[in-house]
Amino acid sequence: MIYRSRAPLRIGLAGGGTDVSPYADTYGGAILNATVSLYAHASIEPIEENGIIIQALDRKEEQRFAWASELPINGTLDLLKGVYNRIQKDYGLPLTSFKLSTYVDAPAGSGLGTSSTLVVAIIGAFAEMLKLPLGEYDIAHYAYEIERNDLKLAGGRQDQYAATFGGVNFMEFYADDKVIVNPLRIRQDYINELESNMVLYFTATSRESATIIKEQQQNVKTDNKSSIEAMHQLKEQARMMKEALLKGRLHEIGEILDYGFEQKRKMAKNISNQQIETIYEAAKKSGATGGKISGAGGGGFMIFYCPGNTRYRVMETLRSFGGEVKNYQFTQQGLSTWSV
Repeated sequence: MIYRSRAPLRIGLAGGGTDVSPYADTYGGAILNATVSLYAHASIEPIEENGIIIQALDRKEEQRFAWASELPINGTLDLLKGVYNRIQKDYGLPLTSFKLSTYVDAPAGSGLGTSSTLVVAIIGAFAEMLKLPLGEYDIAHYAYEIERNDLKLAGGRQDQYAATFGGVNFMEFYADDKVIVNPLRIRQDYINELESNMVLYFTATSRESATIIKEQQQNVKTDNKSSIEAMHQLKEQARMMKEALLKGRLHEIGEILDYGFEQKRKMAKNISNQQIETIYEAAKKSGATGGKISGAGGGGFMIFYCPGNTRYRVMETLRSFGGEVKNYQFTQQGLSTWSV
């Protein structure tokens, strides 16, 4: 029997960064995101040899261990080992040999929530294997705890919930890890138009999001007025985006994205850089009305809103910078698990 799972990556449309503590704990955060047809995949299959094999097929990394109740966290494949360790601690795995394999459709550090989505997918595979009675909120919070508490990785809370729930969601974040996911019922023709006008572009660079996030957290702790006010405005941007999507005011989306990018730059120093600014201005000159850097910033994916038929001219301009325009569709389904 092979136990499989997949969880969708997400595009953050508004409010990015307000899901990070201590801002979310102190002021409450709000984010609007949407999952897309790029996935983190995980599978668990029994093997003949004694022990445990873990492998990230996209990264061409593999480690082998004798069967143990805890695997070493040492900087290699730690997300896979961290989930294994926590599942083993909380539920106990049968003394059987198996191979855990993962693959992600986008590079690590690309700003689409790859790490958290991968953790959700791995939990999903183990949940399928052990028949664990975990709901969407349970799995998302479990993934958050493994990343933030067990592995001590800096980051926010939106990615785990997007990967688990799927679809277009307005999310609220509060103290004590309280999260409320509000699925949005958006007309299909609005979704179609948004998909037609939204260009997803990979800058061909990845970044270490933890450094940017730690600076953002420090700015809140030290009561940096400019940074905190920018986060307040991003939270308002999420509400603006929600209303525009629900009411079909798609002509406003580019301006809302542009406003958010202006605010996001104020949260931490390395969110933007000269390469990102050059790409952004070139896209706007080609017809985009707004856009943003995805995730924490510093590199990875960017999105641009291109009304009418301007997307084709914008795509041509973006390719001239050496990156890749990525095809995608918005998806409604979150984490899926099955066995064969």
